[in-house]
Amino acid sequence: MKLAIASGKGGTGKTTVSVNLALAAGRPVLLADCDVEEPNDHLFFSGLDWQEQVVTWPLPVVDEALCDGCGACSAFCEYNAIVTFGTAPYVSPELCHGCGGCRLVCPKKAISETTRRIGVVETAERGDIMLVQGRADIGTTLTPPLIKAVKKRADNVALAILDAPPGTSCPVITTLENTDYVLLVTEPTPFGLNDLKLAVEAVRKLRLAHGVVINRSTTGDDRVLDYCRTNAIPVLAEIPDDRRIAEAYSRGEALIEALPEYRALFTAILERVGA
Repeated sequence: MKLAIASGKGGTGKTTVSVNLALAAGRPVLLADCDVEEPNDHLFFSGLDWQEQVVTWPLPVVDEALCDGCGACSAFCEYNAIVTFGTAPYVSPELCHGCGGCRLVCPKKAISETTRRIGVVETAERGDIMLVQGRADIGTTLTPPLIKAVKKRADNVALAILDAPPGTSCPVITTLENTDYVLLVTEPTPFGLNDLKLAVEAVRKLRLAHGVVINRSTTGDDRVLDYCRTNAIPVLAEIPDDRRIAEAYSRGEALIEALPEYRALFTAILERVGA
C-alpha cells in the first residue's frame, strides 16, 4: 500500500503524522519525504548513515553548425524553454521539462541531449523504517522528476508512507499520483478549511480514496468537521492541541516516543486505512 500524507497548506502537521505513522506501523515500512525542496522527516531520526544517488534530467544541446534557425523547436516547446529568432536557439535550463520534443521535430537533426544534475535521493535505515528523501540542488526549479525518483523506491514495498509537499501544485500532484490512499491533514481554522477544500478537490480529480486527520483539534471551531460530514469524508483521527506535543516536536522527538499514550491513535489510523 502507498499511503500519501498531504495538506492544502504548510504547518498543519504532515510531518508529525507521517513520522509517527511509520513508527507506529510495527513492521517494515518505507517513509518517503517527497518535499524535496525542504525535507524534514529526518530531523526525528538521529545517527542516520545516508547513502546518496545523484539524479539527472535531459537537457537539449544545439549544434550551431547544423542549425538553420527554422524555429521548429521553438514552435513545439510549450514552456518556451528553447527560443529562436532566425538564429541558433537559446535553451533555458530552468524552463526545460526534458520531454525531448525539440530534438524529435528538428529537421536538421541539430539537437542532441546532455544531462544536468537536479538533486539527490538519499536513503537510510532506522530499525524497520527505510527513510528515503529527495534533496533538490539549489536553484533547481523542476522538482517533479526528483519526486518521481524518490517514489520509485516505494515500488514493490508492502507499506510506503509518502510525505507530500504542502499545497496543490505540480509537486503535490506528482506525489499523489498512483497512491492507494491520501490522508489530508488539516486544522480547525478558517485557513485550514479553505486549503482543505482545495486539497479535496485535487484528490477527487485524481479519483483517490481519502480521509482527514484534524490536528490541534481542541482549538478553533467545528467548521472542518461539518464540511467533512456534509461531503462524506471520513475523519480518521483528531489530535488535540497538547502543549507536550509541541515541546517534543521542538526537541526533535517523535510524538509516540515522547508520549507513548498517543501510539494507539496512529495505530488506529493505519488500521482504518487498511480496512
